Amino acid sequence: MPTDPPTGPPPRPAACAPTGVGSLAGPPTGRPTGLGSLTSAEVAGRLLVVPIGSTEQHGPHLPLSTDTDVALALATRLAARVDGVLVAPAVPYGSSGEHAGFPGTLSIGAAATELLLVELGRSGLPATVARMLLLSAHGGNTAPVSAAVRLLRSEGRDVRAWSPRWDGDAHAGRTETSVQLALDPTRVRPSTVVGNTAPLAELLPALRAGGVRSVSPTGVLGDPTGASAAEGAALLDAAAADLVAFVERW
Repeated sequence: MPTDPPTGPPPRPAACAPTGVGSLAGPPTGRPTGLGSLTSAEVAGRLLVVPIGSTEQHGPHLPLSTDTDVALALATRLAARVDGVLVAPAVPYGSSGEHAGFPGTLSIGAAATELLLVELGRSGLPATVARMLLLSAHGGNTAPVSAAVRLLRSEGRDVRAWSPRWDGDAHAGRTETSVQLALDPTRVRPSTVVGNTAPLAELLPALRAGGVRSVSPTGVLGDPTGASAAEGAALLDAAAADLVAFVERW
């Protein structure tokens, strides 16, 4: 599900600024940016992006890893455009209790998600990297991600959070289907299912009380018909540009 990002903290002191931060207009760095492919000596002093997704139902047509796929894709685009960025292995589980009852959904809950991110931050900052960005593409992670950032920053660690803001339907509808078509069309199953197309604000009371199944037996909140890879590519480009600008203002 889409979500607005947490409000950003005050600007980081200049004395802590890492070297080598580039621009969206610059060419891809061409250097390895995946944390797991580097040695310990090559990591220090950089910005580490932790993609955070979920393993949860996305209707009968989208893979369970949709949110994780999106988070990892945006983190990779950031690393290709901004020098000094490393991408951590994606966190494929989060707080997805609202999707309980749908086969395939695996949720670790809000408390465990917050604890996981806090411990990642404590282990990585500042011993491993100078800064850490928690990039979540699942709306259910908003509260635990925000709480983890608040705690880590209260401990003096330089961490922020960012999430893509999509204009469109809430879950597994045209927006997410278009994005997944742009990422990998072979992973999108044919489907004519139309979910509950009521505005999310109207659905929230029932959704919070009974989960997604109470408002949509198919698990879809929106209408995936008409989705296209071209629309998804435009959405990804806009989100990546917003992400780069966020990091460059840091």
